[in-house]
Amino acid sequence: MCRWLAYSGTPLLLDTILYRPTHSLIDQSLHSRLGVETTNGDGFGVGWYSEENIDTPALLKDIGPAWNNRNLREIADHVRSPLFFAHIRASTGTAVQQTNCHPFRHGRWMWMHNGAIADFHLMRRDLSLLVDPGLYSDIEGTTDSEMMFYLAITFGLDEDPPGAVARMVGAVERSGRDHGVEFPVQMTVAVSDGERLWAFRYSSQGESRSLFYSTRVDTLRELHPDLAFLRGVSDETRLIVSEPLGDLPGAWNEVPESSYGVVGAGADELHRFVPEPA
Repeated sequence: MCRWLAYSGTPLLLDTILYRPTHSLIDQSLHSRLGVETTNGDGFGVGWYSEENIDTPALLKDIGPAWNNRNLREIADHVRSPLFFAHIRASTGTAVQQTNCHPFRHGRWMWMHNGAIADFHLMRRDLSLLVDPGLYSDIEGTTDSEMMFYLAITFGLDEDPPGAVARMVGAVERSGRDHGVEFPVQMTVAVSDGERLWAFRYSSQGESRSLFYSTRVDTLRELHPDLAFLRGVSDETRLIVSEPLGDLPGAWNEVPESSYGVVGAGADELHRFVPEPA
């Protein structure tokens, strides 16, 4: 499986989140505490929106491990963003190649995933035929994660992100049943259009991979008034992570099973997630 984080809020250098925390994502690439694998070294990716351009996120991907990548270290000290994704990969069977590294991008959308479609090789053809023919040629890699992304776009990501993801999961579970797969879907997913961020935690078995969200900044300031970092970010700053980035008391909350959250301007939202027929 994999580990990931999504950040939304006051523009920060990537280094602030990727490297500086005690249990940063870079540390998790070697020493994951809650993942299926301790080491996540089958590639990495970072995607970010700039303040000047939210229409097309920038991507940096590589097939090597994140812990010793000089290019990632270089840009982390210079790139500042109000919304960015970072992902470290542990392959579930598909090839270790750049086009299989997350995040995936289509137009203004970014997508990343931890988990798997069980027995994806049995369903690949059926699921491929559900992708809008006008989108199919844009699929670059061979992962179940990218297939899920393009199914979600096909099912209306532009108009209704939660509904599109629900219909995508419904389609995968239907295909899984047709092929005798008992629990087809295991996923934590982050998706963004550059303005808002959606995060989903769901599995067909009801035992999903770990996912956490950060406590409101104003609450954290009251709990930890001496932390300078909290004085420099807005009240709307949020992190969603596969694993907590440190042990600060009160900082992290587990995303409930079978739910999704929305982060953006105004109040955050948390809803129950239920797959829909595609």
